[in-house]
Amino acid sequence: MEQFLKKHYKLLVVLILAFFTAVSVLNAKNDSAIFDETAHIPAGFSYVTQHDMRLNPEHPPLLKDLAGLSALIFAHPKFDTTQSYWTTDINGQWDAGHNFLYQNGNNADAIIFWSRLPIVLISVIFGLFIFLWAKEIAGIAAGLFALLLYACDPNILGHNHYVTTDLGIAAFLAFAMYFFLKFIKNPSWKNAFWGGIFLGLVHTVKFSSVIILPIMGLLLIFYPLIRKISYDEKENRKFSKRLAQVGMYLLKGIFAFAVSMAVVWIIFFANTYKEPKEVLTQTIEYYFPADDPGANAQITRKALLALNQTNIGRPMSEYVLGVAMVFKRVAGGNGAYFLGQVSNKAFIDYFPVVFIIKETIPFLFLIIFSLGYSIVQTMRAATKTGKHWFKERFMRFLQGGLLQYSLFGFIAFYAYISITGNLNIGFRHLFPILPFAYILITKKTFDFLKNKQLVSKKAFRILFSIIIVWIMTEPLISYPYYMSYFNETVGGPKNGFNYVTDSNADWGQDLYRLKDWLDQHPEIDKIHVDYFGGGDTAYYLGNRYLPWSDNKRPIENGWYAISVNFRQGSIYDTTKPDNETYRWLLNHTPVDQVGTSILIYHITTPPVLQ
Repeated sequence: MEQFLKKHYKLLVVLILAFFTAVSVLNAKNDSAIFDETAHIPAGFSYVTQHDMRLNPEHPPLLKDLAGLSALIFAHPKFDTTQSYWTTDINGQWDAGHNFLYQNGNNADAIIFWSRLPIVLISVIFGLFIFLWAKEIAGIAAGLFALLLYACDPNILGHNHYVTTDLGIAAFLAFAMYFFLKFIKNPSWKNAFWGGIFLGLVHTVKFSSVIILPIMGLLLIFYPLIRKISYDEKENRKFSKRLAQVGMYLLKGIFAFAVSMAVVWIIFFANTYKEPKEVLTQTIEYYFPADDPGANAQITRKALLALNQTNIGRPMSEYVLGVAMVFKRVAGGNGAYFLGQVSNKAFIDYFPVVFIIKETIPFLFLIIFSLGYSIVQTMRAATKTGKHWFKERFMRFLQGGLLQYSLFGFIAFYAYISITGNLNIGFRHLFPILPFAYILITKKTFDFLKNKQLVSKKAFRILFSIIIVWIMTEPLISYPYYMSYFNETVGGPKNGFNYVTDSNADWGQDLYRLKDWLDQHPEIDKIHVDYFGGGDTAYYLGNRYLPWSDNKRPIENGWYAISVNFRQGSIYDTTKPDNETYRWLLNHTPVDQVGTSILIYHITTPPVLQ
């Protein structure tokens, strides 16, 4: 088997990525615009044509640039800069999106499809990167296994074709961490430079990427203190030598950070050099007004306005504004449905539960196995005889296990921030930990398989083969409902909305499918629609569409298409009275489910209580 893999691994990589690409392109074509794309797509197009970031400033430009450039080359849309969303509105991104896609004579479907393809391409490159990284640390078979974990993860397939930052932040954080660890192991100026380049790129993909800086800072100080320590050479034990190493690392680390900020400035300058100073001033004043009582808000406001005074400072003002907006939004929270409750405050168990029900069962098993095996290894090392044996073994691990504790440390830190944060809007926010989990699971699994003392190796290989088949089966049986994927413990993609909604289950991806469903039911002349997403219902459904909402009365006989996000959020919102909710739907059974996110009702006897 090993000889076969060595001989044919390139073909296997091509086949896996070919499947991954084909499915991703099909999803890019068949999923309607999700909620966030209504803002991201026109913003990206405006960046590459107007070099002005007044639209969607809460997200960095790099991914949107790529999407906008693709739309410009292949879809040739028009962008109207005479409308109020561009001339006077401060937060006109949503109006801009609907005008650009559906009201300006453009081909919305072509714009959406071509804007998505660069994200698909990044996801393919990311898959190849994961293979190469795992191959580098554990061999060819391990590389293929890590690639399978990534390429067959329905959650990755569910988001790798949308113009959002979620797949991008996972990819570029992994790139940045790889080159940073390469620098830590070999602190040359060349490695510091490339580490700085990718650190800068990740900051232009998503503002929350600043979360990686504390981990990098700790490693920058900690690792040189234990690097290349020999108990046989007194010279290497001198504290002055260790401090000198720390100083050298810090100097090159500062250089890498300076390079990263240069990358940030260059990319933001390219996107803002035609943006008038007055426009950015108005945006700063809108999000951080002078009458805001918060001390931090006032400090932020003054710093942003000061940077905005010069052409050189303006790109960094735009960057710092975006970072500040992220922290402000996290503090403010976001309304979410979760396990029969609706709240804009964080659920402490939100991300653990969502992770358990949205990741595949074989992946969850591998996580438990990897953690268990790590604990067993630690316990065995701790119980070895010899006063200094464990100390020396632990020191060797610190020196040689940089990859493992760095990646695990980031996962733990990021998980803690996510769980304690106040923004519960989807499993997608855990994407930054997934590539590191793929790598660590692969490392532990193949360490176990290489254990010569393993008695039940044959049995484990059989179990391992079953897991691989299961992993490969998941994207086949759940196609095409990857964004709304839930594992078998909660009934799969069709049933997951009963547990949690928003981008876990319903982000507006099924409007095309609703149109197709209506085409298959010509007997339906009109349908009441309450759709959540980035599509324009009237644009696709024409005069068959009747706008509806949870508080609209009286309830009429007829057909209804209700997005599960609106349904769950309305039914379980205890702040709303019954006559302003969808609680009346609890007495009616859906006659169909379009995709996974739109429920169809046929009401022949409306509720008496209106």
